[in-house]
Amino acid sequence: MAEKSKGYLSVLREAHPKGCSTLCGKKIDTHPFSHSHRRVKYPKGKVPEGYNAGVNPATAAKLLAINRDFYDRLGESFSTTRQRLQPGVMKIMKTLRGSESVLDLGCGNGKFLLTLSISGHRGPLLGVDYSLSLLGEAQGRSHNTSMEFREMDLTRLSDHLEEFVSPVSPAGGWDVITLFAVLHHIPSSGLRRSMLQAIRRLIKEDGRVILSNWQFLHSARLLSRIQPWERAGLSDSEVDEGDYLLDWRSGGKGLRYVHHFSAEELSGLAAGAGMRVSESFLSDGENGRLGLYQVWVPA
Repeated sequence: MAEKSKGYLSVLREAHPKGCSTLCGKKIDTHPFSHSHRRVKYPKGKVPEGYNAGVNPATAAKLLAINRDFYDRLGESFSTTRQRLQPGVMKIMKTLRGSESVLDLGCGNGKFLLTLSISGHRGPLLGVDYSLSLLGEAQGRSHNTSMEFREMDLTRLSDHLEEFVSPVSPAGGWDVITLFAVLHHIPSSGLRRSMLQAIRRLIKEDGRVILSNWQFLHSARLLSRIQPWERAGLSDSEVDEGDYLLDWRSGGKGLRYVHHFSAEELSGLAAGAGMRVSESFLSDGENGRLGLYQVWVPA
C-alpha cells in the first residue's frame, strides 16, 4: 500500500487532534485525522490560485475514466446497495414543501426523486446521470409525467445549460439542485469550478444547492479499502492531496476515484462559484459521520 494510505491506517491507533465546524452553536467533527491530512484553508473564503494544481487534464481524464469504468461494469451491483435513502437525505427531504422544482445531478438509480414522487411532491423533477445502467433502472420505475431522467456527463454541464432550464421558471432557474455523493467523484479544480459555476447559473436567487460528500476517512472499514495509485497507473505526485483510490468488492471487483473534502475546502469552492454555505451537518453510516451535508445559497 502507498505511503499515504499507510499513514491513514496508522492514525487509527494514535491520539490525534480534532478540527471542527460549528452549526447552530454545536461542534461537528470534520477533521479527525487533521495532523496527517493537510487542512486546506482559503483566505477570505476564496479558492487560492494553484489549488489542485497537481491534477493536470490528462490525469483528470484518467480519474474520470476509472469511475466511468466502475459504473459501466458494476452499476447494477452498486445499485443494489443504494435501495434506501441515507438518513441525511431523508433529513433534507423534510425541508421541502412539495412544490419546488428539483434538479438532481448525479441521480444514479433515481431513488431520491422516485421517493419524492411517491410522497406526493408536486413540483417538476429532473434527474441527470451518465450511467446508462442506473438511468435505465430509474426510468423503469418512473410513472410520473412530471419526472424525467436524462443522460449527461456532469463535467460538461456548462456546455449544455440551455438543456436544463427550469420548466417552471426558465428565466429564474431551479428551486433546488442536489448533488448527493457526486462532487467527490469530480477531479481537479478546473472541472469542479466549471460545474459549480454552471450550477450557480441554474439556481434561483432564493434557491438552494444541497450536496453531500463522503467522509470515508471516519471509518476504519473504509480506510482498509484505500489502494495505492499504482493500481491505476498513477502516482501520488500526479494527484491532489485528498484524492484516493478505493476498491469495490460487492458483485465484482472494481476501483473508484474519490476526493475527501474538508468543510473549509467546500466553503472555498462555494465562494468561488458565487455561493455560500448556509447549513452543514454530518450524517449516515455506522457512526453517523460518513456524509458531510451542506446547503449552499447564492452569495
